[in-house]
Amino acid sequence: MAFSRTELLSFQNARVPDLLGPGLRLLFVGINPGLWSAATGSHFARPGNRFYPALAAAGITDYLIRAGDGMAEEDRNHLIARGVGITNIVPRATARADELEAEELRTGARRLEGMIEELGPRVVAVAGVTAYRVGFGQPKAQLGRQPERIAGAELWAVPNPSGLNAHHNLATLAAVYREAALAAGIVPAGPA
Repeated sequence: MAFSRTELLSFQNARVPDLLGPGLRLLFVGINPGLWSAATGSHFARPGNRFYPALAAAGITDYLIRAGDGMAEEDRNHLIARGVGITNIVPRATARADELEAEELRTGARRLEGMIEELGPRVVAVAGVTAYRVGFGQPKAQLGRQPERIAGAELWAVPNPSGLNAHHNLATLAAVYREAALAAGIVPAGPA
């Protein structure tokens, strides 16, 4: 599937439905949907995004999910059966995360707290430490498990899987995602 720039821009401010189900143990939280994700209705869908390759490399999924053309129902069911969910701090789609205002991130973090209280995951993994710092009011936060919890869940800041994040490669993304999944009881201890 390919979209023209004009087609993608028509998805500005659109929303991508949360991927949630019963037995949620690990909730991944993106910053906000990109335009490609809004166009396909699938989180982390832009070609080149390393989210699903990292999940597969970490052993969180049994196979590589390909969401670039939209997520297949069997892939959604696989994630839900594994106890994995996906949402965003800010639900509206933008071309770039830097288009978001700090107040949107803070409001989104408060909204997220209510969602977590209702859903009860063991672990919440926010994919993007800079957005985490702003949204959660933790300017010195580092990647990994955070000292505070959110609505009873362990709170983690994990690297953003965007291909624009040059600080982390697929192996380092998979390693950090696996740590969060281990804490959530999604993967067994030991090598992926």
